[in-house]
Amino acid sequence: MSAFKSDFLRTMSERGFIHQTSDDAGLDNIFAKETVTAYIGFDATAKSLHAGSLIQIMMLHWLQQTGHRPIALMGGGTSMIGDPSFKDEARKLLTPQDIDDNLAGIRRNFMPYLKFGSGPNDAIMVNNADWLMEINYVNFLRDVGRHFSVNRMLAFDSVKLRLDREQSLSFLEFNYMILQAYDFVELYKRLGCRLQMGGSDQWGNIINGIDLGRRMEDAQLYALTTPLLTTSSGAKMGKSASGAVWLDAEMLSPYEFWQYWRNTEDADVGRFLKLYTTLPLDEVARLERLGGSEINEAKKILATEITALLHGRAAAEQASDTARKTFEEGALAESLPTVEVDKAALEAGLGVLSLLVSAGLAVSNGEARRHVQGGAVRLNDQPVSDERRLVTPGDLSPENVVKLSLGRKKHILVRPV
Repeated sequence: MSAFKSDFLRTMSERGFIHQTSDDAGLDNIFAKETVTAYIGFDATAKSLHAGSLIQIMMLHWLQQTGHRPIALMGGGTSMIGDPSFKDEARKLLTPQDIDDNLAGIRRNFMPYLKFGSGPNDAIMVNNADWLMEINYVNFLRDVGRHFSVNRMLAFDSVKLRLDREQSLSFLEFNYMILQAYDFVELYKRLGCRLQMGGSDQWGNIINGIDLGRRMEDAQLYALTTPLLTTSSGAKMGKSASGAVWLDAEMLSPYEFWQYWRNTEDADVGRFLKLYTTLPLDEVARLERLGGSEINEAKKILATEITALLHGRAAAEQASDTARKTFEEGALAESLPTVEVDKAALEAGLGVLSLLVSAGLAVSNGEARRHVQGGAVRLNDQPVSDERRLVTPGDLSPENVVKLSLGRKKHILVRPV
């Protein structure tokens, strides 16, 4: 559809969120006429979501900002199985306690983006364990399972991919799409939810829910999916060389989060400004036009705006200031990520290889050794060429820390305690 009437779909289209909808005109019509309730599901596979989930969270944010009601569905029930969509192998099964612990952390990820409450467009957080864990299996097969065609389920790309590769797809995983479809129907019955949103890999599961809603409740439900994002070089969003880009500040510091976005590839800056910030589109267009060294200013704005949305403006400005002092002024910024080491161990002498591993700059002594041999390691901005180098109290700065660096962009303060 070339031009949407509704604020929400127009915003989604202009900012690049829409990959596919089940009915452009029908969806636009209900958004233009009424307050729409829509949801996105999040399974509890870790104690925090990572940056790969930000596009979905931003969709819920814009949904609320344009006057509609978002539901963040926590997958307490479906996490007991694990979504097999486009996965090469079955997910590790989580215990109920694992899931509860993960849900507690994930809930915090949404607070900066959504206003929760009891108002007409206040966000709602629900857990599908509330209904899935109460299901009677035989009744579920009779009432819900009879509406699903195995032939059709086998035809979905997410299933065909596993089968074509002759990779096992368990009966447990095969049921996931039925449970997700049932979630949609339950949310329609309980909360009047008309729209499910998600990544394009969820299209088949969402369409199943639309079909089930029509068969069970004679309901007109809708789907909206986003593109599956990668960087211009093909890297998966939400991952860095050091691991996942977590949204929880206890798992990844605001500075490290800021730095991830500061390192955005030139070709991605405009796209990410539209998707991950709330900057007006005319300002985004201005930043997109910057070239040469000026593109770095756009990257700093991108990093600061994304970090401010998640961690607050003060934390974002501090991260930006830390980066400026570290990279542009060569100063020792106290707000750099810090790792604590035992004072007695430092006095005895800590091997630089083990320190690199402890600081999270290498996963093994072998990798740390390769970094040293490649000239990538520095202590207090001085190159380290000897892999047997010991770090001692003599390396401490007046601030009582050692600055450990890997390459030009990764810096850790080592502090004895």
